[in-house]
Amino acid sequence: MKNAITFWSMAGLMALTAIPAHAFETTLTTRSAGNVTIKSEKEDAWKLQATVEEQNGKEIINLKLSAPSPMAPPRFQVSFQMPQKDTYHLWHASAGADRLPLQPDWSASYHSSLANLMPLYAFINENNGNRLTIASDESFRQLNANLGLREEGCLLIGKLDYFTQPEAPLTEYETSILLDARPVFWAESIQEGAEWMTQKAGLTPCPVPPDAYEPLYSSWYQFHQSVFDKDIEAECQLASQMGMKTIIVDDGWQTDDTNRGYAYCGDWQVSPRRFPNMAQHVEKVHRMGMNYMLWYSVPFMGYKSQNYQRFKGKFLRNDDGMGASVLDPRFPEVREYLIGVYEKALKEWHLDGFKLDFIDSFNFGHEGDPALKDNYAGRDIQSLPMAIDVLMKEVQKRLQAIKPDVLLEFRQAYIGPAIRQYGNMFRAADCPGELQANRLRTINLRLTSGKTAVHADMLEWNNAETPESAARNILACMFSVVQYSLMLRDIPNTHTQVIRHWMDFTKQHRETLLNGTLRPYHPEACYPIVEAESASERIIGVYQDNTVVQTGKANKPVIVVNGALTSSLVIEADAQPRKVKVVDVFGNVLPQSPAVKQGLNRIEVPVSGYIQLEY
Repeated sequence: MKNAITFWSMAGLMALTAIPAHAFETTLTTRSAGNVTIKSEKEDAWKLQATVEEQNGKEIINLKLSAPSPMAPPRFQVSFQMPQKDTYHLWHASAGADRLPLQPDWSASYHSSLANLMPLYAFINENNGNRLTIASDESFRQLNANLGLREEGCLLIGKLDYFTQPEAPLTEYETSILLDARPVFWAESIQEGAEWMTQKAGLTPCPVPPDAYEPLYSSWYQFHQSVFDKDIEAECQLASQMGMKTIIVDDGWQTDDTNRGYAYCGDWQVSPRRFPNMAQHVEKVHRMGMNYMLWYSVPFMGYKSQNYQRFKGKFLRNDDGMGASVLDPRFPEVREYLIGVYEKALKEWHLDGFKLDFIDSFNFGHEGDPALKDNYAGRDIQSLPMAIDVLMKEVQKRLQAIKPDVLLEFRQAYIGPAIRQYGNMFRAADCPGELQANRLRTINLRLTSGKTAVHADMLEWNNAETPESAARNILACMFSVVQYSLMLRDIPNTHTQVIRHWMDFTKQHRETLLNGTLRPYHPEACYPIVEAESASERIIGVYQDNTVVQTGKANKPVIVVNGALTSSLVIEADAQPRKVKVVDVFGNVLPQSPAVKQGLNRIEVPVSGYIQLEY
């Protein structure tokens, strides 16, 4: 079923007819969101064609704009309003440690672009139900969204604003919007929406090598910029013994400055005081059985770098807070320089991968696009999002030509469908010591990242913590790849035992935890229960006390992990299991097996332990 409306803006004919210019406005009728209006107030020669079609129980709005000659595309808005019925929350990709409130429309603003989040939103109820999921296939240019509650009449308001940032001249533009109002489990609509965005835009995710799913060690939280080769080697020796397979050496290897700024970024020469022989150092770590990844801040050219004068005039903006300018990737020499830096490091130091940071800083400052004043001189690409795309595709292509299984890590919030083309590891945004934020961010990333390896933010906790409390940090993000950033030489032996046990557990159950069907419950309550299921088992994480855990159909083993700070769990069993096993935080099987009957049971399960039911 399809209806179409074509609307001409007549400005392009003015020279011949002297007819006044007109903006376009048209309305489509949808089943999912009622009347949807597409409107532009810019008077020019752009032509709009709008259609709506049914597809697998969803609706897709297709928009096509065309102009007789290259010109700046018009800012336009797609909007709707509908009654608030059984809808109390809004899920969005930027949700971190916050709840998901339905904001009043005057404060419910969201933004996405190639390197910042994604245009995927879902109105949901309080019973894990989807009410309306909205997605746009515009994964490159900035898209502003306003989704909230209008106080007058309790109406849900939705607005998507296109071309809100400076954009290079075009003659054609096409985009589509998905509306999914099916009464399905909320996470199902999110996952399908993310997959639709990827396929509709014709994007191919970067291949994911097996090592991207291996637990790793990061230098950042314990060392910050004070990294030295001998310290890294000592920590890697301990990390490898615990089961970690990769080291990421973060900021500090390229400078002797420890002021936490980026004034010395851009040259990417090894500090000879910290790493006298980088190639030999990397080889030592390799002999321990670990991969070696190195951190780079992609866009920054520090004010104190030797290359700063070389690239002057080829910046998007200055960032005095960072102590650096942001390179403009529309210049071919900027792209070639950055790619050459990574190629050289990969070849000469025999690295296994890169942590490519701050890609979301490729943006214009308050003064707008600096290219406009000199008519894009020297830039072979006029569109900034397209230039970032060309840069990152070329980085991935040329690094994989050297090392096919190269590891490439990106950090939230550059996590959208376009970014999946360039990297194979997505990490949750920084949340040191905040286990709830880590749980929310990793689960959100899992829902939108397909087969890309999702990593938790690096784990750290105080050495005075009990083993049980320390373990809760691991359990909070066990449905993702766990990164550790503790000073391993200093942690108590009990913490070492905890890490080893849960490293073994997550390795044994990796297929279920990382690749199984994921069902996170009650996003409005920060996911108190998260379930993953594979063909062979079902694993359920519980993160709030006095929560009833439904173990599901009694057709496969079920493991219920106690991630709450309570010594018992309430379990509703589908049938009486033939075998029950309770395991503590260290992996010890308790001698007494509790009786579990069909129906409701309150079972003693140690904090940060688990109960296993065999059917």
